[in-house]
Amino acid sequence: MRLGSYDVAQIVYTSGTESSPKGAQLTHDAVLWQYVSCVIDAEIAEADVALHALPLYHCAQLDVFFGPAIYMGSTNVITSKPTPDNLLPMIEKFGITSFFAPPTVWIALLRSPLMDAGKLAKLAKGYYGASIMPVEVLKELASRLPQVRLWNLYGQTEIAPLATMLGPEDQLRKPGSCGKAVRNVETRVVSDDMQDVAVGEVGEIVHRSPHLMLGYFHDDERTQASFEGGWFHSGDLGMIDEEGYITVVDRKKDMIKSGGENVASREVEEMIYRLPQVSEVAVIGLPDPKWVEAVTAVVVVKTGQTLDEADVIAHCAQHMAGFKTPKRVVFTDTLPKNPSGKLLKRDLRVRYA
Repeated sequence: MRLGSYDVAQIVYTSGTESSPKGAQLTHDAVLWQYVSCVIDAEIAEADVALHALPLYHCAQLDVFFGPAIYMGSTNVITSKPTPDNLLPMIEKFGITSFFAPPTVWIALLRSPLMDAGKLAKLAKGYYGASIMPVEVLKELASRLPQVRLWNLYGQTEIAPLATMLGPEDQLRKPGSCGKAVRNVETRVVSDDMQDVAVGEVGEIVHRSPHLMLGYFHDDERTQASFEGGWFHSGDLGMIDEEGYITVVDRKKDMIKSGGENVASREVEEMIYRLPQVSEVAVIGLPDPKWVEAVTAVVVVKTGQTLDEADVIAHCAQHMAGFKTPKRVVFTDTLPKNPSGKLLKRDLRVRYA
């Protein structure tokens, strides 16, 4: 497909977790520049035996893993069922050495009775991304699969999609961070007036790169807004530390406004994950006549464990400011996810409003 003087290789749609999906127009050059960043920084290699479990219309699975693996001549195994009862036997049977999954799939693997580290002895590279990995889950992964080197790959569909990376040597040194910009990307954390924020302050994550899309398909208005100031605006809020490592705090649209204070859902989720009974949790803001938005935790409890609302609230109140402590806790069997494994917080807001 040609658009003006550019060759469009793909129109990849965003995941639509917070609004209707948008078609990101990626050129051949953008995709190939991104392959280079993946091969060098994520160590995609010819000797890999890679398992691809997410749909190939998912930009990370397609353009960070499958495409670069084909480019390098890796061995590739493809499945359409990213469930533990399918994935764990496949990893053993095919001697998989490289595997990518969003945090929700890694959590499901850890909770499965089929999980046996001895049967995954050849797995050497583990990748996560697409959404934020809870620090407690990351620590559990590192403990139960000590032979697996882990990478956190962060980005957006619009940047083809890799933007930053946290490598194996920094996983436990910088837990929760998405690392630094990869080979062919410039990344900043900025204020509303496009000034770099100070260390520890919250700002929006923006990028410049040959990986970036031309624009959204048939949507000039949103394209122009996304590139305001000459940088692509990710819509993610983050902080940068004294070494230049970035941590994603929240999506702009997921930041909770409660009693005049801003509450990052991720901070509350990380605290709740410290409870050993918790399998998964999503924190959202729900309409409230007093607080405007009430911090609400939606919790999935591990099989065979028990937990009640008072326990969760007391735990958070002991370790966090009062305005960050959930006003309400809801228990459920599963959290809604899209086919790429991303949590659909907008569905939770509708369900429990």
